[in-house]
Amino acid sequence: MTTPRITGVELAGHPQLPLLVVGPSLGTSSTALWSTAAGLLGDTFHVVGWDLPGHGGTPTGEPFTIAELATGVLDYVNGVTAARGERRPMFAYAGVSLGGAVGLRLLLDAPEQINRAVLLCTGAVIGETSAWQERASTVRTSGCAMMVTGSAQRWFAPGFADRQPLVAADLLRCLAEVDAEGYAQACEALADFHVCDRLADIDTPLLAIAGAHDIVTPPASLKEIASGVKDGRLAVFDEVAHLAPAEAPRQVADLLRAFLADVPPSPTLQTVYSAGMAVRRQVLGEAYVDRATASATSFTAEFQELITQYAWGMIWTRPGLDRRSRSMITLTALIARAHHEELALHVRAALRNGLTVDEIKEVILQSAIYCGVPDANTAFRIAGRVLAEDGAP
Repeated sequence: MTTPRITGVELAGHPQLPLLVVGPSLGTSSTALWSTAAGLLGDTFHVVGWDLPGHGGTPTGEPFTIAELATGVLDYVNGVTAARGERRPMFAYAGVSLGGAVGLRLLLDAPEQINRAVLLCTGAVIGETSAWQERASTVRTSGCAMMVTGSAQRWFAPGFADRQPLVAADLLRCLAEVDAEGYAQACEALADFHVCDRLADIDTPLLAIAGAHDIVTPPASLKEIASGVKDGRLAVFDEVAHLAPAEAPRQVADLLRAFLADVPPSPTLQTVYSAGMAVRRQVLGEAYVDRATASATSFTAEFQELITQYAWGMIWTRPGLDRRSRSMITLTALIARAHHEELALHVRAALRNGLTVDEIKEVILQSAIYCGVPDANTAFRIAGRVLAEDGAP
């Protein structure tokens, strides 16, 4: 049996806090993937991350399986807990993609050491054996830099790289710098990974987090895990693809804090506010929300908090309707009530939520019948101005 020598990094918090171990996705480092989310958790947890062979600071060694990699991670964590002065090492675990696969092996092989686990954008089996073997061969020949273009398409939800160019660039730079042999060995380990028939053996409380735009490990993969273990829960993030901690660090941090601390499902107002602010920024745009919050005064600040918590945190985050549908409903209501300034704002939001110009036109035409022709006439004028300003066809 080959046990890789795993190294890691302290990301946030201090040793007097409960230990949270986080694991990376293939082609990333724990620092690049987890730093922002870890920083948000540093008041509650001592967050440490481990790195794959050939990634971050971990050296490349002999080939390994996912089970052997999990043993190496456990050796590393045991060293961390010993330094913390703990006789009985216990920790919470959160891992992304390949890091999630390692989490499943840890839950099967060392359940007595893990009190709770969060698995993000992963699966009990990931991809196809032949595809992983082919990728390993390609990377050994051409290096990891050739993976950057394809990974940029798989890793991030639409528009993320435009909204957060520095985050995306840092992750892709990290991928380009990975040792080709270490990456190839990880591909071969994933080629042989399959624990679908072992999920029922896991009784540690587990939260599975999926990205709605993830084509590598779609929500169905996480649902299989959540429903297959004895105590599993599922959460799906709308505007996330494959790297949830980097794409939605605030949402991930809030959900981890609540789940790992065994907080009841009802969220706190701060959690609702954080979730609402994330959705508000995604729908209305960073620049608009920055202006609105910056212009808040002592007289208006509480109103801003109210809107963020209840409109955005409790309604726009509900899973019953997608954001396109919510945009259509909102446009209709604003037309009916003649809220013209808000209508202009939400025409832009509708485009951001995926409505086409023709679909916005249809909403206004429908409103002409049920709200009134004068209201629709004004709505066409406002929408036409906004669409022209935004350069929409």
